[in-house]
Amino acid sequence: MTTTAEINDVRTPRPVTRVITGQPTTEGGGVNLTRVLGQPALSELDPFLLLDEFRSDDSADYLAGFPEHPHRGFETVTYMLAGRMRHGDNHGHSGVIGPGGVQWMTAGRGIVHSEMPEQDEGLMWGFQLWVNLPAADKMGEPGYQEHAADAIPEVGLPGGGEVRVIAGRFGDAVGPVAAAATAPVYLDVRLDAGETFSTAVPAGHNAMLYVYDGAVDVAGQSLTRGQLAQLGQAAGSEDGVAFTAGDDGGRALLIAGAPLNEPVARYGPFVMNHAHEIRQAALDFQAGRF
Repeated sequence: MTTTAEINDVRTPRPVTRVITGQPTTEGGGVNLTRVLGQPALSELDPFLLLDEFRSDDSADYLAGFPEHPHRGFETVTYMLAGRMRHGDNHGHSGVIGPGGVQWMTAGRGIVHSEMPEQDEGLMWGFQLWVNLPAADKMGEPGYQEHAADAIPEVGLPGGGEVRVIAGRFGDAVGPVAAAATAPVYLDVRLDAGETFSTAVPAGHNAMLYVYDGAVDVAGQSLTRGQLAQLGQAAGSEDGVAFTAGDDGGRALLIAGAPLNEPVARYGPFVMNHAHEIRQAALDFQAGRF
């Protein structure tokens, strides 16, 4: 087990610039979920376009799933905590994401896929993140990075918590997901009561912290379940994130990425740079060219 002193070196913790509370919404065939990023209070945080949490042990909230639907121009990231979700697409790919697993799908020039629950009872809990692609990659080949729970490095913390490294680096642990253009950091952090976590974040990355269980304090701001903190840039070339769990502990996703600084045109499942590209995406989908 690596100690905190060995793996954490944060010279200037990032401040909180905004706090967003997730909003209930319905997607797919009628799945009830919480929309955190991609709502009026925060429509996007370059390169991130959306963050949803789905969490229910009532099958009526998730059984309808997400029947076949298209995507073009960005990446979808599904991370499961509990339950099983089956994916399939029009290119012949299929698979099941189980508890602790992650699927990072690059839609590229176009894909039609479905995400359906592989269960009819019990807890279904997970997240979907949308990550934009640069213009140069938007019309590339679709593809997947899929990793079961045992492929995600877990780093124990001295205070009893742990960090799961999905993308980026934490100490000597490197996440299995790679995305060159956005160089993402995606950490799932679990802390025991009163435990403090800190880690460096690449300078220039946009970053956010989403609390999905318990409570944490970050830069003097208290966050409870269902709240997201947008984190500002710290002074200097070495900055990072530090937060402390509340009395009942806390779990949070720390997500960061290099901004693309490109224009964004989006319409439902299509994300391009210009309106005419959105119109072309719709025409291509209708003509069966995905």
